[in-house]
This record gives sequence, structure tokens and C-alpha cells, in this order.
Amino acid sequence: MDITEIVIRVGMATGAGLLLGLDRELRGISAGIRTHALVAMSSALITISALILYYELRDHPSGSPDPLRVIQGLAQAIGFVAAGAIFVSKTDVHNLTSAANIWLASAVGIAAGAGQKDVVLVGLAFGIFIVTLVRIAERFLPGKDRMDRS
Repeated sequence: MDITEIVIRVGMATGAGLLLGLDRELRGISAGIRTHALVAMSSALITISALILYYELRDHPSGSPDPLRVIQGLAQAIGFVAAGAIFVSKTDVHNLTSAANIWLASAVGIAAGAGQKDVVLVGLAFGIFIVTLVRIAERFLPGKDRMDRS
């Protein structure tokens, strides 16, 4: 993998993270543009690093490395980060959508790092649809008399 491909993959992840964090930022939620961009970018960097190590070490006599274990580790780590964003106050749960959005930023970053451009575009499109258009549509549902604070 050459430097141009690395820049494209990391740039794609960072751009996707910026877009995914825009809704959170505009709503004044602390996990905003920078958080989402950093999560997506770091996920891409770790995935790229794992793939490069795989190609460098796959013929090593000690055995073949498994880049999927990196994705497993990322999933666990981002789960902790997302869980840390959630808090409960009396009967209200806050930041669930932000936590899910952080999880999505990581998934998009992993796909970008793996060079799966179509997966990035589809995930980004659906993610933006959910955090913007679905939120607008929710306002018209019966029983939605309070503002969603997630």
C-alpha cells in the first residue's frame, strides 16, 4: 500500500467522521465533529496498520497474523468509549444517539481503512439519513412532546 492510498483511506474516514459528527455539533452535544473525526480516523489508521502488518508477516514461519482480531479489539474499545458517553439522570437516559453515532464513526473508519469505499459511502449515507432526516420525522410522531436530548 503506497502513501497515496493511505492518504485516501484516512482522508475518507476523517471526512466521514466529520460529517457524522456535524449533527451532534449543531445540537451542542459534546461528542461532536472532532470526536467523530478522531474516532473514524484512528479506526482507519489501526485497520491500515493491521493490513500492512498482515501483508508483511503473512509468510513468516511463526504463522499468519489475523487482521480481523484488530477489528475485534477496536469494536471492544469503541464499545467502552461509547458507553462512557451515556449517562442516566433519574429516569432519563442521555447520549444514546451520540454513543451509537460514535460506534458508526468507528465502523466507517474501519471500512475506510480496509479500502472498502462502497461500504463507507453506504454507511455514511444511512448514518446521515438517520441522525438528520429521521430525527426531523420523529417530531411528528404521537407522544413526542419533549425534545430528544440524545
